[in-house]
Amino acid sequence: MENDDMSTLTDTIVAIATPYGMGGIAVIRMSGPQAKSIATIFLGRELTARVHYCSIPELDDVVVTTFAHPHSFTGEDVVEISCHGSLYIQQEIVRRLIDLGARQARGGEFTQRAFLNGKMDLTQAEAVADIIAAETQAEQRLALNQLRGGISNELKELRERLLRLTSLLELELDFGDHEELEFADRGELQDLAQTIAQHLEQLTQSFTTGNAIKKGIPVAIIGRTNAGKSTLLNALIGEERAIVSSIEGTTRDTIEERLILNGVLFRIIDTAGLRDTEDTIEKLGIERSQRAIEQAQIVLHVIDLTQPEPVLQRDDKCVIPVYNKVDLVPSQTGISAKNGNVDWVKDQLLKQVPQLHSSSATISNARHYEALVRALEAIKRVQTGLTQGLSGEWLSMDLQDCLTALGEITGQITNNEVLGNIFSKFCIGK
Repeated sequence: MENDDMSTLTDTIVAIATPYGMGGIAVIRMSGPQAKSIATIFLGRELTARVHYCSIPELDDVVVTTFAHPHSFTGEDVVEISCHGSLYIQQEIVRRLIDLGARQARGGEFTQRAFLNGKMDLTQAEAVADIIAAETQAEQRLALNQLRGGISNELKELRERLLRLTSLLELELDFGDHEELEFADRGELQDLAQTIAQHLEQLTQSFTTGNAIKKGIPVAIIGRTNAGKSTLLNALIGEERAIVSSIEGTTRDTIEERLILNGVLFRIIDTAGLRDTEDTIEKLGIERSQRAIEQAQIVLHVIDLTQPEPVLQRDDKCVIPVYNKVDLVPSQTGISAKNGNVDWVKDQLLKQVPQLHSSSATISNARHYEALVRALEAIKRVQTGLTQGLSGEWLSMDLQDCLTALGEITGQITNNEVLGNIFSKFCIGK
């Protein structure tokens, strides 16, 4: 979305707010200073109430809802027209409103106006897009927590504490001819820097979980040939997705399927059996198995109880040993993927997903993560500077870098290019 000409943000914009296509009902949204007057001319009547039932001659009967500024999503006057879902009716209403002076809205322009009018900060605006795109309950909870200010509130508290000490350091600089004066207690500043650094580290570390929940947690199923990997995949997703055969080396390539457990998306990847082979095609499959292990966050190591083997050792991965074919070795403890007895495996997968608490912010946005890393680096420089006894001038510069990075996340510090990049990803009508 282009943002170079900010004057266009005073236009009255219109778009179909419901998904493209024919349905029972469609909603056309119009926002801006002329929204109500344009709607009045279009409908041929004064909009004196919040909701009106109107008849548009030779077109449709509609329900019109008005929202007066600043009590609307965008903070402007907003009119929403609910009509029948005919594509012709939708497009004809939009065409007539444009002829009367409205402009076709660009992608994300309604939400951008909400941000610019102070109805939400930038993290909340981004959460709107995440809620629309959410495919699982975990994604929805993550985005809803962000929309309700989960991230904003934590960053606001950090910024307020930093600003107070920064102002004291700035005051010291104003009295630079009195070197003995220190308005900012260095011990308090050291404690605060430590607290903020720990908090920022927690937020940056949460990105691994948040990003995985947003995109799906990658899980690689590995093991020797005929250990029951494909059978396990089929049992987990509840359908015959992978070919199962007693012939070794049947699986030649990786197969990825989606599994949703308690609202959390797992991307389950079945891999070729690990063994020494001279078969060129099978070797390629085994190479892809190794790549799947590297990319996975969780590894299910399927072990055939009739032919036990050591569990894969990886300090950088969560490896869950799955002892399979207990139906053939009933004296052992394990599962029988063949009989569909895989509830234990599902429980183990869920145990690897930290619970999302409404009071705890989880980062899932790469833009937020990058800015948090810069903020963390800046506050660590403050800690180093305090240890080395640097002057308030140098400390103030690093504190300002930290404040700037945090401000970029919420949109307190931003530019048109950043806004354009963010809102261009939104759908038209939102």
